[in-house]
Parts: sequence; C-alpha cells; structure tokens
Amino acid sequence: MVGCMLEHRNEENRKAASSKKWQQWFGGSQVARRILLLICFLFALAFFLHFRETRLETLDVGTSSPRYVIAQRDFDFPDEEATQVLKQEAVKDIGAIYVIPEAEIKEYRREQEKRLIDNQRWREELPNSTFEEIDAALDLIEEQLFIARFSDDRTLQRMKRLNLPIHDLYAIKISPHQNSDLKLPQSLWSHVEGELQNKEGIHAETVAFLLSNFSLLKWDVDQDYVYERSIKQMVQSRVSQKYSHVEAGSQIVKRGETVTSRHITMLKAMKYEIEKSRNPWAPLTILGSLLLAVCLTFLALFYLKAFHRELLKSLRKMTLLVVILVMSLIFAKCAEYLLLYESKNLLEVARFPLLVPFATLLITVLIDSRMAFASSLFLLVVFGVTLAVEELPFLLINFFASGVTILFAKDMHKRKEVFAVLGKVWLSCIPLIFAFNLNENSLVSMNLLTDLMSSFVFLTITAILVIGVLPILEALFHVMTDMTLMEYMDPNNELLRRLSLEAPGTYQHCLVVGNLAEAGARAIGANGLFCRVSTLYHDIGKLFNPHYFTENQLSGFNIHQLLTPLESTHVIIAHVPEGETLARKYHLPQSFIDVIREHHGTTMVYYFYCKQVEQMGGDPTKVHEKLFRYPGPKPRSKESVIIMIADTVEAASRSMVEVTEEAVSTIVNQLIAEKADDGQLDECQLTFEELGQVKKAIVKALMVTRHLRIKYPERH
Repeated sequence: MVGCMLEHRNEENRKAASSKKWQQWFGGSQVARRILLLICFLFALAFFLHFRETRLETLDVGTSSPRYVIAQRDFDFPDEEATQVLKQEAVKDIGAIYVIPEAEIKEYRREQEKRLIDNQRWREELPNSTFEEIDAALDLIEEQLFIARFSDDRTLQRMKRLNLPIHDLYAIKISPHQNSDLKLPQSLWSHVEGELQNKEGIHAETVAFLLSNFSLLKWDVDQDYVYERSIKQMVQSRVSQKYSHVEAGSQIVKRGETVTSRHITMLKAMKYEIEKSRNPWAPLTILGSLLLAVCLTFLALFYLKAFHRELLKSLRKMTLLVVILVMSLIFAKCAEYLLLYESKNLLEVARFPLLVPFATLLITVLIDSRMAFASSLFLLVVFGVTLAVEELPFLLINFFASGVTILFAKDMHKRKEVFAVLGKVWLSCIPLIFAFNLNENSLVSMNLLTDLMSSFVFLTITAILVIGVLPILEALFHVMTDMTLMEYMDPNNELLRRLSLEAPGTYQHCLVVGNLAEAGARAIGANGLFCRVSTLYHDIGKLFNPHYFTENQLSGFNIHQLLTPLESTHVIIAHVPEGETLARKYHLPQSFIDVIREHHGTTMVYYFYCKQVEQMGGDPTKVHEKLFRYPGPKPRSKESVIIMIADTVEAASRSMVEVTEEAVSTIVNQLIAEKADDGQLDECQLTFEELGQVKKAIVKALMVTRHLRIKYPERH
C-alpha cells in the first residue's frame, strides 16, 4: 500500500512539473534571467524617454495669454499675414475682364441671317457656297464669341508669366467709363479664321465673306466678375508661401496679449524646429536617452537593495513589478498620443491627466503599499520630464491621487471596490482642482468643468483597466490578493460545500483552525486573511475517506480498531497527497497547495507509532520511524508554520477537560516546543519574538473559541 501511495504521489509530481515548466522562470535567482529582465526594462524606459513630445504653452485663439512666451531657438514660420499681403498685391496686376453679352451675339447672328435671306447677291459672290455651309460657319463664329474674354495688355502679360490659360483672352483697350461701340481686336478674328479654316466643308471665300462683315461691327461688353474671380484665385495660388524668421530669445506672445492664429502658427513652427534639432534617430541622441534610462534604473535598484531586499531577491515579484511599470508607460504614451494627435488638441481639455494611479493601485494590491508609493514617485519623475503636460499641476495632482489610492486600496477585499476606491480618489482630488483654477484667478469656468470631467474619465478608464488586468496578473504570477482570497472563502465553493456535507467535523475543524491561524498571523503582521482562507482547504484530502478521522466519526465507532497501526498511519498520512491531488484538480492556487503539503511538515503520527511500538514489545528499534512520518516538506513560510501550530493546538484542545487560560497556555507551549525539537520550525522565517506573539494570540483566540456558558437550572 505504501508503494502504491508513493508511486501515485510521484506521478502527480511529474504532472505538476510538466504543467508548470514556464514557471521555472521564477524558480530561482539565475543571473542570466535577471539580466534579461533588467535589459528589457532598460530598453522600455529608454524608448519612453527618447520619443517624447516637446512641451509648449497651450494657448487658445481669442484668449488672453497668461504669461510671456519666448522663442527657445531660431525658426522660420509660415507667415500667413505676409503671404496674404503678397497675394493682394499680385491680383492688383489683374485688370477687369470683359465678355460680349450673349443676347448681343445672337442678335448680330440673326441680322446676318436676315441679310443673307433678303439679299441673294451672296450667291453670285460665293458660287461654291451653300446656305447650310454659311449657317455652320455662323455657328462656329457665335461659339467663339461666346467664350472670348477681353482685358488690358498688362493682365495678359501677367497671365503669360504665370502660365495661366490665355487662349480665349484677348488684349483690348477699354475705358472704365465706356464699354460700348467697341471694335474687337484683330487677334480675335485671326483666331476665328483659323478655326473656320480647320472646319471641313467651309470654303475660304465663305470665311473671308463672313469675317469681313463681323469685323466691321461695333460691340458692347460687360465685366465678367465670375471669370475675373477665378483668374485672381489662380494668380493667388501661384504666390509662394512667405516665411518669416524669428530669432531665439525673441518675444512671441506678450503677457495679456490676445492670442491669434499667427501666434499658434509660430508656436507650432518652434515646436517642429525643436523636434527637428533633437533628431531622434541620431546615435548621440539615442545614447543620451539610454544613459538617462540607465541612471534612473540603477537608482531604483539601489533603493530596492536598501529598503526592499526581499522583493529584489524574488525574480517573480521583480518581473511582476517590471510588467506593471512597463504597462504604465504604455498607458501614458497612448494617452498622450490620443490627447495630442486627435483632430483637436485634447490636451487643452485634459490639462493634467491622472496616469499614475493605474500603477499605484496594481502595485498596492499585488505587491504592497510601500512599493506602490516608491513606484509612484519613480513614475512621477519619468512622466514629468517626458510627457507634454504642464509639469507642476500634473505632478501635484498625480502625487496626491496616488497617495489617496494607497490609503483606500490597501484594505480592498473585492474587485467591485476598485470603482469605489477610485471614486473616493476623484472626490479627494476635487479640492485640488479647485485650487488650480483659483490660482488662475477664476472660480467657475469652463476649465473647471473640463478638469473635473477629464479627471473622472481618466479614473474610470483606470478602474476598467485594473479590473481587466488584475485577474491576468494574479494568475500569471500566482499572486494571492485579498480579493481572490475572499472569493475562495465563499461557502458555495464546490470543495467547501462538499467538505461541509461529506466531512462536517473536518469542516468545523477547518473553521476553528482558520480563526486561530488568522489571529496568530495578525499578531506579527503576516497575512491573516490568507491563513484563514487557505486553512479552509488544508484538510480537503480527508474527503476521500472522511470516516477514518475522529472528528467525522459521529456514530462512536472507530474504524481504526479494525486496522493495524501501520495501515491506520497510511490512511491518515494519505490525506496530504490526496489533498494535493484534489487541489490541482480544482485548480487551487499554488500557495494553497503549499499549505496542504506543509501543514503537517514531516511530523510523526505519534499515536499509531506508539501502538506499533507496543505491539513490538515496547522495542522502538523494531519500528521503522519513517513509515509513521508525513512526507513533508516542512513549513517554509510564516503563514504555513502558523497554520501548523494552530492545527495542532486545535486538535489537542479537544481532549482538554478544563479549559483555562493557564491550561491552554501550557499545552500550547508544550506543543510548540515539541514541533521545535522535532525540527519542524527550522525552515520557516519565524523569529523567537514573533513565535511568542503568535502563542499569545492563539491562546487568546482559543479561549474565545472554547469559552464556557453558565449552567441553566432544570425546569420543574
């Protein structure tokens, strides 16, 4: 039976090892993996520091500038005012453009047709022409007169220099006060003649006959404003953009001056010039950002070495911290991109975005509040020198919000409380937002409303992201948060429901041990909630054979009377590996599994060992002691050893006849001394001082659990 049990245990260990190969990253302190983690963080931080936006004054057109703005370097900007002046000067060379009224052209056409009909002498002069031929020629002449435009010679020359279309424009001298009875220029009739000669079926003598009549006519013209406007627009489009030069140190905007679009253009041009001068792809610039990242990273490492040695030793926790910090950098960069590169500059609305509480909340919940505070300061420095925000208000409100987040989040037990915590943070930030606006000499303004709304939006987004990311980080890094522990404490959990129905005595035992362990853990600042919750599952292995354990033998019959001491021992010890198997089947956290394996350590099942020695004639040399010991391992954490002590004390207290503080203290001291003498406390991190505090807390809690009631008199 022993061989089968050991083989089963080995098989389970192999399965566990194969299913957690990726967790080997966190299994030790391998130098190569730590260096790789450091390099990844360095490059992420350097990338964030390198590709930073240039921070300039945020001014709105039409508002009064609150301060002076000085040019930080020489730059040229597109001067729209100067360009507009050049455009106005350019169109002054374009004179009025005229067109022949359509009605007049049609009237002359009808007169020519009538003359030809009334006087048939043309047939003698044009023996080869027909009326249809003449009518077609008149159509073409009419069409050319419709599209013809007339202006002065200077306009024509100006359009030639600009390569504008002038094939339908003809030079003519027209007095501004007399635009009637004009003789059209010969260039027009030459053009019409060429068009007629190219027309098939029209004889040359017909062309000469008709043009001789039309060229002698006097015409009225009207100014063509539409055509003139289109020409002027084309002339203006040919005017090159005028750039004006601004020297470094020059004043761009005066304090109190009304901000115009010209000022905004100058600021944008200066920002472009600054970014261009940085040249982010230059080797020296890249080296500078990398060196800055190295300085900040090593400063953080020195801080961790001085104040957080335990965290620095844990590769798993360090990886978790790096992941959270990198996620915060990505969150901040995405927020900056959306605020700056939308169609409108939203940074004018969200003037000081709340970005740091995201990391603060995650680190508080997943690591601890002291590390959250230090990380917040680190991010404030990085964000303050990198993001295109107004430094002082941004740093103050994010520092304040991070501190309030730590205060409210350190006792958070449920995921839905994330919204409540960040809601309190927002309410706490309202006075600070009022202070910023009062400092700008305004009480109720649009800036105040937008500041309140933008901070609320950022904290809402933070809450949504935290709720989405938190379970992933908990599962990936095997972190037991108070929120996860509260979920495992739900009595409707399948394992707890089975335990309460199939092994009610064991379930009650777990409840009492959980209370004792929680009291002991809280006395030394350990994780009391973890002790209480994990203890509910530490004996789930008894579900396989619940009637073999005394607390579940309600009928008074002890089945161990039918077994040998060695068989009874094997059944009792089996609840540890069977509990581990059940825990893995139900995907309990690894920390719970550690408690299941360690809560008996390698202690001896002393009762059945003594019975076996007795059966061997009282000679302990004839009994193999190892067969009566639990497989272990010994407790390796403060919480595990506290649970072992609480489990032993609770079981022993059941046999006490008189429950007094002195008797309880005596039995607790005796049991702990036996564990210490057996070497069960050798691998835990509990100090002698902490052990004394745990004893006192367990004694006090046990006295409350075993309190006596007064005896009621019998009814007669």
